[in-house]
Amino acid sequence: MSKSGLCAIVTGSASGLGAATAGFWAKEGARIVVNYSNSQKEAEATAEACRKAGAAEVVVVRGDVSRDEDCRKIVAAAARWGRLDVLVNNAGITKHVPHHDLDGLSAEDFQRIYAVNTIGPYQMIRAARSLLEAAAKMSGRPAAVVNVSSVAAISGASSSVAYSASKGALNAMTLPLARALAPSIRVNTICPDYIDTPWFTKARGETSARQVRDAVVARVPLKIVSTAEDVAQLVCFLASPASSNMTGECVRIDAGMHLIL
Repeated sequence: MSKSGLCAIVTGSASGLGAATAGFWAKEGARIVVNYSNSQKEAEATAEACRKAGAAEVVVVRGDVSRDEDCRKIVAAAARWGRLDVLVNNAGITKHVPHHDLDGLSAEDFQRIYAVNTIGPYQMIRAARSLLEAAAKMSGRPAAVVNVSSVAAISGASSSVAYSASKGALNAMTLPLARALAPSIRVNTICPDYIDTPWFTKARGETSARQVRDAVVARVPLKIVSTAEDVAQLVCFLASPASSNMTGECVRIDAGMHLIL
């Protein structure tokens, strides 16, 4: 469905899923806030790609979603539009620690991961609430929040215990927020499995990333690996009027990995 006139914030959109999501909406003439915390060069490249694709306006804002003042700064960049149709809470971090290595994660590690992956989305929703409600009033349909979680929230298999726990908390938070913010704002969450993005390659190295990619393809029932563009289509669906009767859902996208016994 046409998203012309759409106003959106995508956190963590310098690359990967966030960049792919912004790119989809750019083709429809959307106004987009591209957010990053460290990767300014990549964020500027994403913004330029969005402009070339046809975005009506693109604003690049640096901000760490674990900091409430930064969340308010990111949202303030969209205030010029007087509305916010979509907020995508995509920013996330992890620390790679084998689950059996209980000494590999400190309290500080847990606090930092929770601060970005769980508290960050809450703070972004709180900061954006008035603009989301304004969009709902203007359009006559609910605005949309899409949280990016992980199958790790369900399976517990992930880069670290802290990461799984933070995403599980994000899933749990989806329900009370969906209740509290209806009928003006819908809140849904996606739970992707492995996504073939540069983020994973940077974390694990090219050789290890290729091994994981090949193993995923060999194992999952659909014999495919998800790209950022694949998952971005689900984000865009949950943000669009096509899903206007959905809220409080956690939608898994894993090429059938959960079907394996």
